Amino acid sequence: MKTRLNRCAACFLVLLLTVSEIQGQDPNFSQYFNVPVYYNPAFTGINTGLRTRFTYRDQWPNLPASFKSYFFSADLGERNLPGSGGLGLIVNSDNEGLGFIRNLSVGLNVSVRIPLSNSVVSQVGIRASVVQKSINWDDFVFTDQLSEKYGNIYATAFNRPDNNKRTFPDFGIGGIIQFTNESSSYSGSAGFAIDHIFQPDEGFLTTEKAPLPRKWVAHTDFIITMGEDGNSGGIKGIGDPLKLNPGIIYQNQDGMGLLETGLTLLKYNVYLGAWYKLAMGTNGSSAVALVAGYRYKFADDMDIKFMYSYDLQISGPPVGTGGAHEISLILDFDKLTLFGGGNSGYYPARKRYSPVECSGF
Repeated sequence: MKTRLNRCAACFLVLLLTVSEIQGQDPNFSQYFNVPVYYNPAFTGINTGLRTRFTYRDQWPNLPASFKSYFFSADLGERNLPGSGGLGLIVNSDNEGLGFIRNLSVGLNVSVRIPLSNSVVSQVGIRASVVQKSINWDDFVFTDQLSEKYGNIYATAFNRPDNNKRTFPDFGIGGIIQFTNESSSYSGSAGFAIDHIFQPDEGFLTTEKAPLPRKWVAHTDFIITMGEDGNSGGIKGIGDPLKLNPGIIYQNQDGMGLLETGLTLLKYNVYLGAWYKLAMGTNGSSAVALVAGYRYKFADDMDIKFMYSYDLQISGPPVGTGGAHEISLILDFDKLTLFGGGNSGYYPARKRYSPVECSGF
């Protein structure tokens, strides 16, 4: 396994030093519905209250390299703020390039809410982030360090570049239309976002530039409530009606398209779902993400959700890598407000109830 990793590292280094422009794709999450502000900043504060999310993804665990992603977000839907939108913080960390490159991004999301009718609203959001990429040249094993008999025993003559970190600003923008009916038996949203608007230079070598390609995202989803509240049996939420959450998201970055569509259902506080993922390009592949989770309601307006998904590879490379494991933990406080007298569920300009202000799935 160590020999395989050394060979992979050598190949990666050759590419790093010889290719004039290096481009790639952002990390992708199978549970995109649990990290909405990652894909579109307009989701920030889409519903009233505070939501915190933590997601961990282990991509291709069978490979002798680390492809792990960590995501945290906290966003507040506050209708007593100017613009009646929301504020949010996101922190994202991941490894790339066989784990030799580490990325850390910290961003601030701000959204503005524009009511269109009593059952339709729009939101526009922007994200401003600071990104740091780092590479540890000591992690590499060079060919002049290797002995055919004893392995890695020699010192390398490779002159490591002084630049092992890259820090730059990054920006994204997005918009959403959210709608529902008066009884809230169904609701939905449709949106569009662009990330890395100014294509910042993320290269380590000063002689060449490596612009970060723009990412284009389009998405839509629905929440369909079937039936009425039943006997809770003493456990909060267990008598809630069946909810269905079908959706679709499409991303395109650097010429590679990724389509994800599927359905998640909620009943008896249990989540079950399946999502089909199709990567389009020269090395296209497909997979099915199987989702399961549980919701525990502390109160009618406060709950915690735990969800797990596994990517089952169907076709294309890289087959035999172990798919991907993904874990999400979400805390919802639907009526929490930090400014004013708790006007949750009202537009400050209209002072009347809006069915759009329903809790999330």
